[in-house]
Amino acid sequence: MRARLTLLVAATTVLVLLAFLIPMALLVRQVAADRALSRADDVVQTIVPLVSDPQALRLAVPVQAVPVTVFLPDGSSVGAPVGRTPAVQLAAAHGQALTVVTPAGQELVVPIVGVGGVTVVRTVVTNAELTRGVGRAWLILAGLGLALVLLGLLVADRLARAIVVPITELSAVSHRLAGAELTARAEPAGPPELREVAGALNHLAGRIQDLLAAERERVADLSHRLRTPLTALRLEAESLRDPEEATRVAAAADGVARAVTAVIQQARRRDATPVAASCDATAVVTGRVAFWAVLAEDTGRVLAQDLPSGPLPVAVAADDLAAALDALLGNVFAHTPDGTGLAVTLRGKTGGGAVLEVSDEGPGFGAAVAERGASGGGSTGLGLDIARQVAAGFEIGTSASGGASVRLEIAGH
Repeated sequence: MRARLTLLVAATTVLVLLAFLIPMALLVRQVAADRALSRADDVVQTIVPLVSDPQALRLAVPVQAVPVTVFLPDGSSVGAPVGRTPAVQLAAAHGQALTVVTPAGQELVVPIVGVGGVTVVRTVVTNAELTRGVGRAWLILAGLGLALVLLGLLVADRLARAIVVPITELSAVSHRLAGAELTARAEPAGPPELREVAGALNHLAGRIQDLLAAERERVADLSHRLRTPLTALRLEAESLRDPEEATRVAAAADGVARAVTAVIQQARRRDATPVAASCDATAVVTGRVAFWAVLAEDTGRVLAQDLPSGPLPVAVAADDLAAALDALLGNVFAHTPDGTGLAVTLRGKTGGGAVLEVSDEGPGFGAAVAERGASGGGSTGLGLDIARQVAAGFEIGTSASGGASVRLEIAGH
């Protein structure tokens, strides 16, 4: 933009200068020609009164500033030796003064009618005399024009910089805000319009910060409210007669409590610098598959698993990975009939990271499943979105048996 504004001003300046300098140059040439012709005419007018005095005429003609020839009625001439030109003959015949353009310049002839006949005074203004000083004047005009163009470019560059620099800073602040740096603010600078935009951007950033703070408070408050029913659920689990059933329900309640605690901590973490998270994907997936295996057995499902034998570090928090896997497995149990088989596969990637895939033998996904928050089963539709948030790559497809398949690519630690 800065270069375009500079070029625009340069083009405008050049056009204005051309419209001014070209007529000026032509005027300078015309003035130089008129000055030379006027000087020659003055010389001729000086010679005319001397025509009646041959002696004075012979003394005055050779000392003139321009070459002058006086053609006498008897056919002789005084001054610069030259033959009678057509202009001289025409002036002598008609008795009229003439100015004739010739290749050498301009020829001036003035007839003087006397008692003995017509005397003709002739002089020539050469092209060099007609254009004397024109070249230097044109160079001065060209230099002046170039200086004005350079000055215009300098002023245009300063003006463009005064506009472009604030725009660049506004763009940088907007990118920082897009990167979740909500404390970024623009410094109002430049023209009034840009200062107004900077103020509006700062107001928008402040408003976003306030809305996010309010949203975090609401999420934290909601999470705190969940603590009471979770406590009641844990007490109910402890009162069950079957120890295994009590242990399983208590473990589930503890898992929900941990998730609620994580939500509270994340909601309260306002401006803290994000900490790089990591976990052992093998341990997390193994633990969650073991938890869901009990429910799979109760509903007559075959839960196949293909997991690594050793640790598999990934750049995702353990709670987030567990929540993503729980969301995918929960979808299978919620949207497929009892007895439908499913499989969980985890494998490492070359160069780091892992690939987690959950597939089933059910009817597959509907057409709207790829949309955020969309569901065809009457749920919130956020299960896939939860899984999508922890994945570097997310792919929905069809399993080998024709059912649904969700494939997550998890970044390496």
